[in-house]
Amino acid sequence: MTLKSWRSSRTTRRYHILPSFFSVQSSDDRQEIELIHSKLSSISNLGLPRFKQLKKLCLRQNFISQLDSEALGPLSELEELDLYDNRIKHVGNSLDTLPNLQVLDLSFNNLKHVPPTLDRLTSLRIIYFVQNKISRIENLGGVGRTLRSLELGGNKIRRIEGLDDLVNLEELWLGKNKITKLENLQNLKKLKILSIQSNRITRLEGLGELESLEEIYISHNGVTKLEGLDNNSKLRVIDVGNNYIAELENVSHLKNLEELWINNNLILTLQGLEPQLKDISTLETIYLEGNPVQAKEGTHYRRKVILALPQIQQLDAT
Repeated sequence: MTLKSWRSSRTTRRYHILPSFFSVQSSDDRQEIELIHSKLSSISNLGLPRFKQLKKLCLRQNFISQLDSEALGPLSELEELDLYDNRIKHVGNSLDTLPNLQVLDLSFNNLKHVPPTLDRLTSLRIIYFVQNKISRIENLGGVGRTLRSLELGGNKIRRIEGLDDLVNLEELWLGKNKITKLENLQNLKKLKILSIQSNRITRLEGLGELESLEEIYISHNGVTKLEGLDNNSKLRVIDVGNNYIAELENVSHLKNLEELWINNNLILTLQGLEPQLKDISTLETIYLEGNPVQAKEGTHYRRKVILALPQIQQLDAT
């Protein structure tokens, strides 16, 4: 989920540079610089301000612990800043001079808070803050109109909040946190993907206003009933695997459904298959393995499912 799908549509000139080589380069017209796994502890001596045309700066897997505005300089053309896997605790005002920044990756660092200076990044579209120590969703009001994707998986978040201004958000990734309830999502009218697996949610609720929702991933929680999807008619993918659901129900109206993952739950019979899914012609994949019904039906399991759902192309891993 943390792999990036965004790439600049403009043609870039790409360089992979070792620090010793980079320090003596005189060319100032680079559009892309990568210094990955280069044992950098600071960026202040890289002379970045001279690269006026720089659009992508990748400093992954280094030892950088702090940023400052002078080190980054007025990189007014910078569109993507990748600081994945460093030791950053604070960003201060280091982002203030990046007016065209569209993608910011601070995943696998030591952030305890969403940086309050984000509201100055009026072009920001994608944020990756995976695997930090963030306990609260906040400081996102300033990017409410531009932000399209927000990734906060692997943090210490206990509550969904602070999203009211993100009216154009299309993707929200909150997996591996400590969230107990689906709430405060009503303003996300354009949300297409909601990923909230590996949390502490026990009920499917609060999704009524998300009429644009196409994919929901809520596996490895404590959900006991398949419900709350009455207004989500655009859903194509539902993943409720590894929960405590005992019955297949309340999905027959989802006429665009393509994939249903309901494996490793508590389903005892196949009785719900035909009434709930047979008339959904778009359905291609269903995962039912790991439910009690699989052991109960034994060698007849696959044949019965395929007879009930002739339109599917994949059952479980086959």
